[in-house]
Amino acid sequence: MTTTVSTSRVLQPQRFKPPSISDRLTSLLNRLQPSSEVLAIASALLIGGGSGLAIVLFKYSIELCQSLTFKTLMGQMLVWGSWTLAFIPILGGLVVGFLRWRFPDFLGQEFSALLSSTRVQKISPLRPAIKLLAAAVSLGTGASLGPEGPSVELGSNIGILLGQSFQVSKDRYRLLIGAGAAAGLAAGFNAPIAGVFFALEVVLGTAFTTPAASLILLSAVISALIAQTLLGIHPAFELPVYQVLSHWEWIYYVGLGLLASVVSTIYTQAIKLVQACFQGEVVGFAWLGKLPKALHPVVGGACIGVIALQLPQILGIGYGVLEAILCGDRFPLSLLGVLLVAKLIATSISLGSGLVGGVFAPAMFLGACLGAIYGNCLLAILPPELSEIAPPPAYAMVGMAAVLAGSVKAPLTSILLLFELTQNYLIVLPLMAAVGVSVWGVELFKSSQAIQGLNLQQMGVNLQPQNEFEVLQQVSIAVVMERSYLALPASMSLLQAGKTMLQNKCHTALVLDETEQLLGIVTLADIRRAVVQTASESHQKNEITQTLNDICTAEVLYAYEDEPVLEALERMGARGLYLLPVVARDNPRKVLGVIEQHRIALASNLAMTEAALQPYLANS
Repeated sequence: MTTTVSTSRVLQPQRFKPPSISDRLTSLLNRLQPSSEVLAIASALLIGGGSGLAIVLFKYSIELCQSLTFKTLMGQMLVWGSWTLAFIPILGGLVVGFLRWRFPDFLGQEFSALLSSTRVQKISPLRPAIKLLAAAVSLGTGASLGPEGPSVELGSNIGILLGQSFQVSKDRYRLLIGAGAAAGLAAGFNAPIAGVFFALEVVLGTAFTTPAASLILLSAVISALIAQTLLGIHPAFELPVYQVLSHWEWIYYVGLGLLASVVSTIYTQAIKLVQACFQGEVVGFAWLGKLPKALHPVVGGACIGVIALQLPQILGIGYGVLEAILCGDRFPLSLLGVLLVAKLIATSISLGSGLVGGVFAPAMFLGACLGAIYGNCLLAILPPELSEIAPPPAYAMVGMAAVLAGSVKAPLTSILLLFELTQNYLIVLPLMAAVGVSVWGVELFKSSQAIQGLNLQQMGVNLQPQNEFEVLQQVSIAVVMERSYLALPASMSLLQAGKTMLQNKCHTALVLDETEQLLGIVTLADIRRAVVQTASESHQKNEITQTLNDICTAEVLYAYEDEPVLEALERMGARGLYLLPVVARDNPRKVLGVIEQHRIALASNLAMTEAALQPYLANS
């Protein structure tokens, strides 16, 4: 006999709550059921239009701060002496420090926290306004940073506000962030193509899908059109006409690319070092970590002010000095070298201390100094028969893109940005050569010396849409690697190997020699390709005599168990691999286990879920 138990719940009377404006709009859109194309156009209009207006306001705010401090206030204090210039960055640091103290969530919270759940979490509409004010004050009072970081974040904030208003999914949310980033950079530099590629190359990365292109393109175009309408149709700065004078120059641009990779690596590591100093993680600078974070911008402003007493050229965005170098104004080589070093130090201190800005403009400043030095040295040392080359400003332009590409890991964005600024096709080929060599050199430094590049937040963009990748940087391979795996002897026949892999439903197998040392890797595709090729050549199906030793891939990419999972993911993505063997550091042929793609995805979900549950588990 079975008994059915009926349960009921008592409904409590609830106070009537009128629907909000966003609820009404969402309900209306649901009733209308617009197509995805209509939604993309509507989103592009809102994001592009809002971003364009925000960037225009941002630029006017920077100019207003510069006028109030360096003209009005400095004019009053100049009677005390030129040393009073140092007080302007300190004043900016005080304002930014107050904003960081008063609004810690708006200037300190990473967007990765907003993407840790499957739905959009709320942010305050006041956040972009605080970011705009902090960035305008920082740049307007001399912080050695650029406007592109805040511009990208302002555009992304608009995408976030739109996403949270309509309660979109996380994938759609990321797309709106990418569209906002493209719109912000497009309006900031008057370079819509570069803005699109920045969003696809840096912000979205592997999360990019083809349907996203229309929304990102439209957002960038609309934002750039609004900026051009209100600010005028002109690039960020005027550049001279470039000409190729000799075919020998391709060799020289390769040399410039190598030097740019060195400068890029030093630049990124200096930023990370100074950030670690202000966090108290470097020996001798623990006292900085003990200071209230609101005082860090004041310390940074004081350092910038001291440097500016001798080199005022490093103050602010630096477009004026940059344009002078690119237009061929004569700068002594010694001054260019000092400016390169001083700008690098000033930018690292500005960003590390908590002043608000980006790294694009300083990277271009460093590249212009490097290229001008390089071009002048070529003219001085080359024999007369080889001295028919482009003038130093041309090398300054190419160096600008090469250092930028190496610093922010965005070669396509850098090439297209400079192409849009110069509007000269002749510069593209030398540009591609130098940028390609620069990025290759940076990657070489990273692989040989365990040097890591900058993430978006370290670039001055408080935006981490790919939260999973940031989490994987904190998880070691030992946590997620599989210690059971399919290993086949190198002497096994091709047919037997294929049968074994089919029985085990295995995509990839390790190939070991007679001493059980790693010899190579074989996949189902390798076996299928070898069988088809052998059968077509012999026209008989019983003459396949190859062994795994004949077809396995001997040049094996591997990982160490103490490395972050993110590094294994990057290696697998570079070659499209499904699996990596995990080996001992003292013997790369001794297999400890394997790491597979599905385990990496699981590791990301586990780590994010653990982080979300941690506050509740600690209290239980």
